[in-house]
Amino acid sequence: MGNDDHRRRKTPCGFCMAVFKWIPVLFISAVIAWSYYAYVVELCIRNSENRIGMIFMLIFYHISLTLFMWSYWRTIMTSVGRIPEQWRIPDEEVSRLLRADSQEAQKRILNNFARNLPVTNRTMNGSVRFCEKCKIVKPDRAHHCSVCSSCVLKMDHHCPWVNNCVNFYNYKFFVLFLGYALVYCLYVAFTTLHDFVQFWKYENNGYSAQGQLNGSGMGRFHILFLFFIAIMFAISLVSLFGYHIYLVLVNRTTLESFRAPIFRVGGPDKNGYNLGRYANFCEVFGDDWQYWFLPVFSSRSDGYSFATSSDQSRGYAASPVQRYDAMAETTGTSRLDGNPTDKLIDAIPLDILTNNHHHHHTSPHQVRDTSGRVGDPNPQQQKEEDVAHPPRNDLKVEGLVNGSLATAASSQARDGVANGSVVVIDMVGDQPQSARPPNGNLPV
Repeated sequence: MGNDDHRRRKTPCGFCMAVFKWIPVLFISAVIAWSYYAYVVELCIRNSENRIGMIFMLIFYHISLTLFMWSYWRTIMTSVGRIPEQWRIPDEEVSRLLRADSQEAQKRILNNFARNLPVTNRTMNGSVRFCEKCKIVKPDRAHHCSVCSSCVLKMDHHCPWVNNCVNFYNYKFFVLFLGYALVYCLYVAFTTLHDFVQFWKYENNGYSAQGQLNGSGMGRFHILFLFFIAIMFAISLVSLFGYHIYLVLVNRTTLESFRAPIFRVGGPDKNGYNLGRYANFCEVFGDDWQYWFLPVFSSRSDGYSFATSSDQSRGYAASPVQRYDAMAETTGTSRLDGNPTDKLIDAIPLDILTNNHHHHHTSPHQVRDTSGRVGDPNPQQQKEEDVAHPPRNDLKVEGLVNGSLATAASSQARDGVANGSVVVIDMVGDQPQSARPPNGNLPV
């Protein structure tokens, strides 16, 4: 299903591997075909004495089987898709990237290329995620699958039982496949339970189970094995289906549950895409309830950009494309805003900058109050002032350098905001401090 499958299958070894990968799918298909014979022919047609009950059993059986097989087929045959060309780095840029003498140089090249792409995920060193095999910038929540030999949008995992990657395009089908498979197994086990019990009873209405076995030949063994296999698959599907329902409700993939995505603003966060249970459910199953339980694609988003919890807290309910276009027009902080190593260094009242800047020269790592006083130039004068104006004890200054977050906060700053003053927060990052461009993007 990957982008390079056609090249691998040209070789004899690639063709054999492609055939080998279909063995789990053929096994599941053979089990389903055998279960159809055992249930319809042996249980309903040959052993059922109640014709009306048999008709209802066959109707519900075929409904569950149809939804099960439909979801399974869509999960198998849905392609992982192809990343558009705008995400692909040109060959000359790839050469520059490979020739870069430091990680910082590589980081600048990747950040510069992705400055217009809606990417919020980063690597551990704060760089844009790059796939060396596909030569593309990875979209958010996308990963490279070695089996499919391609980058897969919102990759959950590669499932050998469907010979495909569970991804953005077929995740709904996969969850429905698990759910309908569980319904199918439970229905078969429930309707064959009576015959299973009768098989082990020594007497029932005057004749033994051995007589029933001899009278119906191998049919009873088909029904017995059908019950065992249905129960066995149902037990395994309960845990798997329950786990993926949990992932849907918290808007998380299997890969993200083991390794949290790293955001440009906020760092690693497993709940970065958690929008609330209902919104998370609608992101996978869509907004129209009529398509929720049908294997028809109705998921939100486009597979390249996803709403985050920080976006939701700011009231974004539009489509991902509209949401990202509108982010540059807002003043709040979002996953697409800021620099991966932004640090709060200084809290400076605006009147200090405008009125007293030519009178005072202070250290950039000090917190100044609205009076413009810094330090203690006159101990006696300071003591007299403290008697009239007791100092605040809740002043808190924390500072780290070289990549750590430094914050400065005090009740004086909050009082200044309440009185109409404006507090300016100086931001510095990996690059020298400069003005933010009009479009909201940071300089690279």
